[in-house]
Amino acid sequence: MRYADIVATGSYLPEIEMPNDVLRQRFAHLDGFVDKMEERTGILRRWYAPDDWATSDLALPAARQALERAGRRPEDVDLLILGTDSPDYITPATSTVLQHKLGAVHAGTFDIGCACASFPTGLATAAGWIAANPSIHTVLVVGVYLMHRLADADDPMIFFYGDGAGAAVLEAADEPGFINAAAQADGAYAKHWGILAGGTAEPASVEAVKAGRTQVRLLERYPPEVNHQGWPRLARRLAKEGGFPLADVDLLIFSQVRKPSIELVMDELGLPRHKAHTIMESCGYTGSACLGMALHDAVLRGKAKAGDLVMFVGSGVGYNQAGAVFRLRSSLAAPSRPMEEAP
Repeated sequence: MRYADIVATGSYLPEIEMPNDVLRQRFAHLDGFVDKMEERTGILRRWYAPDDWATSDLALPAARQALERAGRRPEDVDLLILGTDSPDYITPATSTVLQHKLGAVHAGTFDIGCACASFPTGLATAAGWIAANPSIHTVLVVGVYLMHRLADADDPMIFFYGDGAGAAVLEAADEPGFINAAAQADGAYAKHWGILAGGTAEPASVEAVKAGRTQVRLLERYPPEVNHQGWPRLARRLAKEGGFPLADVDLLIFSQVRKPSIELVMDELGLPRHKAHTIMESCGYTGSACLGMALHDAVLRGKAKAGDLVMFVGSGVGYNQAGAVFRLRSSLAAPSRPMEEAP
């Protein structure tokens, strides 16, 4: 048997800070909107990439860091998987653009597009490729998010969007690093939040641009039960199908969108809150990148160590929810700065 092991992580947070105080001024006419969102989410600031950057530019530093920490060169990568819902283009795939910029000349590539569920989906997919293909040894998984560029700066929902990228290098191992994965979805929510013009359902047009349908929009509120009930259901399913008690999980990493939601779910699962790692306070919601970024930050803080059982649960618009569980076989620690001290 061949198994997949996470051998290194990487992350990148861009340098332009957008604190809540700036948004308080912008949305002062909305009667304390930013104050309410700060209390309900725990988000205090987010970071933006330069205006001339594309999503692949944001992914590049995280990919390089993960490879450096793994002691690998770009030429060593056999497969590059990129998860995002803010791609460079509708087509070609952003993974191919990143492959060229990175110099991963021997890597095959593909994109995964299930929003914030993309990173655990990418990890599970990488594990499957490694297990089934003896020629695949090194896989680079990158989650990246540049959604603020696709939003209207005057849309209050821009409160959530922070730019960032997270990455992981997975390699073949003789013992299980990857334990199992699971997914669930409900397409009835597909039109609640998204960019609904620019594809085949509604091609881009002057009318669509003027109406703002080529920008990301919240059109109908998601009920909180989507995560409050969906995350515990997925976590329990992962534990049952993986053959381990939930209490054995050392670290849980959820979508970094609302800290109170994570606390509520941990209480529902009967697990101590300190087992859940959060970064949204200092990074904002970084969508497809947030689980990879949170893993890397947990590594830097000594919360993700060799031997630990780590559970990922991601929730993306649509909606998609995906989970993956790994036993960390490798020591991932290396000198760097915790997330709140970056950039």
